[in-house]
Amino acid sequence: MPRVIAIDHGAVRTGLAVTDPLRIIATALDTVPTKALLTYLQDYCKREAVDGFVVGLPTDLSGRPTDATAGVEAFIATLRKAFPALWVETVDERFTSRMAQQTLLQSGKGRMARREKGQLDRISATIILQGWMERG
Repeated sequence: MPRVIAIDHGAVRTGLAVTDPLRIIATALDTVPTKALLTYLQDYCKREAVDGFVVGLPTDLSGRPTDATAGVEAFIATLRKAFPALWVETVDERFTSRMAQQTLLQSGKGRMARREKGQLDRISATIILQGWMERG
């Protein structure tokens, strides 16, 4: 079965997570500079069978768009053009950053290890993907 990639899109860097081939486990994949994201995804999809993408859509606590929403929506349009054969689904990412911070704190890693911002992005993408898998 092809994998699914989750994307926690950011203005500077983007966190990625991926399912295993059986879609049982969501695993952090990488943190990529957003400028290089499309190329990274194209290279990954050449090496691995991918069925689609789950993209976190930022909203405020009331479910309304935030300042970041337009950038994510523009990326989704680009993603759909670059991968017309794959599906793209959005999910609410309202609390993923807070959950990712909590996960890092509970991991027992030292303060310096927790300061690496890419870790937070990868964990957020993993939380997005795990939530999507549980709903599906």
